[in-house]
Formats: sequence, structure tokens, C-alpha cells
Amino acid sequence: MDEVARTVQIDGGIVVGHDGSKCAQEALIWAGRLAARADIEVHVVRAWSITSAPQPASWTPGYVPPLPEWEQAVHDELTAHVRLAGLAPEVRWTCHVVHRSAEQALMQAAEGASLVVMGARGRGGFAGLLLGSVSDKLVHHAPCPVTVVRTGATGKQLDAVTGENAAVEV
Repeated sequence: MDEVARTVQIDGGIVVGHDGSKCAQEALIWAGRLAARADIEVHVVRAWSITSAPQPASWTPGYVPPLPEWEQAVHDELTAHVRLAGLAPEVRWTCHVVHRSAEQALMQAAEGASLVVMGARGRGGFAGLLLGSVSDKLVHHAPCPVTVVRTGATGKQLDAVTGENAAVEV
């Protein structure tokens, strides 16, 4: 069996934690704008487990595909989110999928990053929290600066399902 990625090494640039949530998508858009102005690369990191990953195409009831197929499904979904963000053509970006906890994956990626950008809240936890648990951990312990992007900071209203810009009625 092929080895799935359990670590990520970043050498400079902006790391964006992305879990597929609306907040993460807005953080990606914000980081993309900064990257375009600063001419710096964006590394989009998604930590995953089988319970948080999209099902691979080969999945059927009674058959659990091998981990590399799950990893590919996560990578494909993450790449689609980056494309939906509509980053400027000059922004260089790379997707990294890591089979471990989000906190561990992002803390490791932060070791080589110039900046970590996170959404205020992700998919898990309690809706009433002002800051998600992973964002909170990184703000207090990351070895580089961390920016937490609140919903609405991009000036675009995003569709909660697709992450695409939604029409705003005035």
C-alpha cells in the first residue's frame, strides 16, 4: 500500500487551514488577496481522517477503499475549493492533505510558514463559540503570526453549500 501523507513541510509563504467550511473559504480568499499583493505562495492545508473525508469514487456499501484513495478524494475536493475561491491568476498555490489532526498538521506547517490564516470557526464544535478550537490553539501556540478571518471579512457573501459568491439583494 502506498504511504499517505502524515506530515507537511512548508518553506515560507502563507499557510491556510481549510476544512471545507464557509469560514475556511473566506480565509482562503483573504489570504489569496494578500498573496497577490505580497507576491508570496499560498499553501492550503487540509487535515483529514476517514470520518471527515469525502467518499472516494470507488466506495460502495461493504467495501472500504484503501487510504490512498481517501487521500485523493480529499485532495480533489480541496483543489475544487481553491478553484472556487477565484484567486488571482498570479497567485501560486499548492494543496497539501495530511492524515492527522488539524491542530497537529497546521502546527507543523506553521513551523516553516511566514503566516497562518484560519477561518474563525470550522465544521466541528459549538456554533456559539467566537473562535474554533484549532484557531484558538494556533493563535496561542503557533511559531509564526496567525490571522483569523471572521465571516464577512472578504466583502463577499458566499453560498454556504458551494462556497461561490452569492447574489446579494440590496
